[in-house]
Amino acid sequence: MPDSDEGVPKPGHFSTGEPAPGSRPLTLRSAQPAGLGKARSVAFDESSVRRKARPLPTEPGTESEYSGPPAAPLTAPPPTLLTGTRRPGGPRPSGWHSNPSRAGAQFTSELPPLKPPRQFSRPIIAGLSVLVVIMLTAAGIGGFKLVNSYGVQRPLSQPSVKKSEAPLPLPPDPTVTVTATPTPDVQRLRQNEIYTAGPVVAVSCKEPAIKPNSQSAILRYYKALLPCLDKAWAPVIKRAGYTFRSPKVVLQTNQPGANTGCTGEEDVAYYCGVDESINISWKNDLKYYKSDPLAARVWMIDTMAHEYGHHVQEMTEMLTAAWSREGWAKTKAEELDWTRRKELQATCFGAAFLGANKKSLGLSGNKLKIWQWEAQHTGDEYNPKKIRDHGSRKNNWAWSAPAFTSANPSSCNTFKAPAAKVS
Repeated sequence: MPDSDEGVPKPGHFSTGEPAPGSRPLTLRSAQPAGLGKARSVAFDESSVRRKARPLPTEPGTESEYSGPPAAPLTAPPPTLLTGTRRPGGPRPSGWHSNPSRAGAQFTSELPPLKPPRQFSRPIIAGLSVLVVIMLTAAGIGGFKLVNSYGVQRPLSQPSVKKSEAPLPLPPDPTVTVTATPTPDVQRLRQNEIYTAGPVVAVSCKEPAIKPNSQSAILRYYKALLPCLDKAWAPVIKRAGYTFRSPKVVLQTNQPGANTGCTGEEDVAYYCGVDESINISWKNDLKYYKSDPLAARVWMIDTMAHEYGHHVQEMTEMLTAAWSREGWAKTKAEELDWTRRKELQATCFGAAFLGANKKSLGLSGNKLKIWQWEAQHTGDEYNPKKIRDHGSRKNNWAWSAPAFTSANPSSCNTFKAPAAKVS
């Protein structure tokens, strides 16, 4: 910059066109016209100045000189666009030059309105305060009473144990379990309540109108006799103080007692105390019926009455006692003595039932004579194995005849009889 003011125009003056000393004159690279050209109109309705409007760069896919640079090439495969979103407008085009679709401010600087604080009235506050004071006072009084109930008169000043006004009761004596003395077997057999329970009831039951000429018919015949025996013996059992139960009637299988634990012979009927069942030997009954139908039916009625007599022993607990005596026997002779007493009593019980219902069963005339003959000819003498376990035919009739006449179990106390009457 020059140090002097020479050549610099003064305020309010124009330069004379001469450069100041030490300065470089201004020169134009191209010649400019000395004067103004011809005037021309600038109205927009002339076609010479009309130009086509260029599209705005906001439309996707439009390029112009105002658009930005082209999208940079991707170095990896383009990402998979998400579909099915909740974003309105669908998927957006990829590329950093895409125009945003948001418009307007997304946030505001104004704070949300605050809820005014809840105001409580003075009466409510006063009421709550009084309630709290009352509760605290009651809790304090209750605490003092609780402490005083344990025998302390003034726990805060002078602790002292309160004397009991009445002496504490003495604890009761400990409970002593007394085991009832079981009834001895001999007492159960000789002094049983069945002997004083009264006679067997006459129920007016008739002989079943079934011809036992087949295995199934024989089973139906015996089962038809069962309700008659139940009705006759049930009152006697209940009067004796025992529980009545009806037995089952089944036919013998090829292996007697295999399924029940009982033992028996295939050619005679037997009673099983394990399941309280009367097992019938239907094969012998069928042979007997084919040879003499009337005698076979009398024999079947008497057999059913005898086996039911064992069921009476079971219900009165005499059968268990008799088996116990047999098991405790020291000799075989003593064991057979208890067995004969048991079998003769069952025969006696059967005769008492037949005597009570002889009229309805038709035991009169020739039918009665058949029963008497069979009772007189039943005994160990007819046993092919010669085992004396049912009593002689003499003693069988000696117990059957009185019971048939009295129809009372009191005539059947074989366990109290002398040995000669049970041989």
